[in-house]
Amino acid sequence: MLGKTCTYYIFILTFLFVDVAGAQDQKIGFIDSDVIMQQMPEYTGIEQRLNLLSDNWQQEIQEMEDEITELEREFEAREILFTEEIRQQRLDEIEQKRTDLDRFIEERFGPQGEYFTRQQELLEPIQRLVFDALTRVATRDSYDFVFDRAEDTRFLFVREEWNLTEEVMLELGINETGN
Repeated sequence: MLGKTCTYYIFILTFLFVDVAGAQDQKIGFIDSDVIMQQMPEYTGIEQRLNLLSDNWQQEIQEMEDEITELEREFEAREILFTEEIRQQRLDEIEQKRTDLDRFIEERFGPQGEYFTRQQELLEPIQRLVFDALTRVATRDSYDFVFDRAEDTRFLFVREEWNLTEEVMLELGINETGN
C-alpha cells in the first residue's frame, strides 16, 4: 500500500514539474491598440466623422431642450389663466416633449444607439487590420499570449521589451508619426 501511495505522489510531482517547466517556456507580450489606432490615418477620419455625427445630434438635443424650457416658461407665465383642462394639456405636452427627448438621446447615444453602432461599423475594419498584424507578429516571434493594454486589462508591472506595439505598427506600415 505504501508503495502505491509513494508511486502516486511521485507521479503527481512529476506531472506538476513538467507542467511548471512547460509554463516557463511560454512567451507573453502586450500591445496598446489605442496607440496603434491613433497613429493610423484612417482612424483620424473615422474620429472626425463620429464627432460630426455627435455634434449634429447634440445640436438637435439642445434645440429640443430649448423648446421644453420655452414651453415650461410659457406655462408658468400663463398658468393662472388656464382652465384645468388646458393646464393638463400643456403639462402633458411638456411631459411628452421630455419623453421624446429621452427617447432621442437613448436612440442616438444609448448602449444600443446609433452612435455606438456606427462606431463599431467604422472601427471594425481598422481593428481587423491591427488584429491581423498582431497575429502575424505573434506567430512570427512565437508568442503564446498577447494582451491589449488599452482594454480593461491592467498591468501593474511590465517590461517594455515585451511591448509589441511598435512591431505591430511596423507590420501595418506605420511609423511613430502616423505615416
